[in-house]
Amino acid sequence: MAALGLSACGGGDDGGGSNTLRVTLVNHVWTENIKKALPEFEQQTGLKVEVTQLGEDQLSDQYNVKLNAGSSDIDVMMYRPLQEGKLFAKNRYLADLTDKAKGSADFALDDFQSGPLQATSYEDKVVGVPIITEQEVLYYRKDLLQKAGYSAPPKTLDELKAAAAKIEAENPGTAGFVARTGKAAAVTQFSSFLFSFGGDFVDASGKASVNSEQAKQAYAFYGGLLRENGPENISTDMSWSEAMAIFTQGKAAFYTEANSLYKNATDPAKSKVSDTVGFAAFPAGPAGSKPYNIPSWALGVNDASENQTNAWKFIEWAAGKEQALAQQKAGVPGARTSVWANPEGIATYPKDLADAIAVSTASGVGHDRPLVVKVAESREIVGQPIVDAITGKDVAASAETANQAFQKLLDDEK
Repeated sequence: MAALGLSACGGGDDGGGSNTLRVTLVNHVWTENIKKALPEFEQQTGLKVEVTQLGEDQLSDQYNVKLNAGSSDIDVMMYRPLQEGKLFAKNRYLADLTDKAKGSADFALDDFQSGPLQATSYEDKVVGVPIITEQEVLYYRKDLLQKAGYSAPPKTLDELKAAAAKIEAENPGTAGFVARTGKAAAVTQFSSFLFSFGGDFVDASGKASVNSEQAKQAYAFYGGLLRENGPENISTDMSWSEAMAIFTQGKAAFYTEANSLYKNATDPAKSKVSDTVGFAAFPAGPAGSKPYNIPSWALGVNDASENQTNAWKFIEWAAGKEQALAQQKAGVPGARTSVWANPEGIATYPKDLADAIAVSTASGVGHDRPLVVKVAESREIVGQPIVDAITGKDVAASAETANQAFQKLLDDEK
């Protein structure tokens, strides 16, 4: 940690640094698109970019080893703000980009959506730039709604429950609702229910709050919807792939999920109901419609890099307006408001999905899981009441137990 501290205090470069820029990226459509555009950047800047491309697990392993050792052989890094952001920022692995980001008029930091930008900031400093976003929306079957006499999708959670019950009763063998049920996997999608009931994982003072009345109501509603209107003999270990399969096989009327997965539902090769799928904004709860609006991936600069000026040049280009528009036209949702406002930026999306995303970006919350260092452990803890609610156990008692365990995790991280 002494070596890390030295690199954090002395990291950075005042000049241009090396003409060779070392960039570490994850396997993703965004990465493939940016690699194709790299010759343009290299020609503009005279820099040579060396890309290391890895799977998520390999990427995490490499960061764990190199960043912890204070290694300077990574300049730009693609990382998951909600999974690793607090750990990286707390350990000072990420360089402070505030002055660079705010000082570039062309970059237009104020063009980024507030939720994702909040998730890539730490102690009021910009430590990353969001490049890929996700929002939770409502997937639904247009044909089943029409058959049940509905002219529009539900706008509130109460309307969702009523419509799910009605459609299920009129269509034996079809569930009214499906969503993730796995203890950890469900946390992210449950978060929008939690926020829309007026709750959060922690309160304004940073204390665990999954035992608040709002949280208990959200757990009970989500679990009850799946228990009463979900698939028969519902598994409590479903991630998105299992829940999506139920929906795309025509076995459910409603499904709440990340918009980034929408092509699984609209692609005829993957979905039996591709021609009847509709999208709507996340239904409003007692606190309104508050889905998450998060950055699933961001770009940061290794604080130990000796090439930070050139590293910023890469981010300024890769996350700039031109590349953001090109990425979004290729189906990769970005974090810039100007791109979503541009007809070209939404031309490849179904219109109702683009409309739903517009609502989500306006009212969205910038996290979909607890913002802690031990993210995986925290998800197991706060996800247990979801499973208990689905199986009909005492939700209030489960929430109290989870809150105690979550508070201990928070205390241990101080």
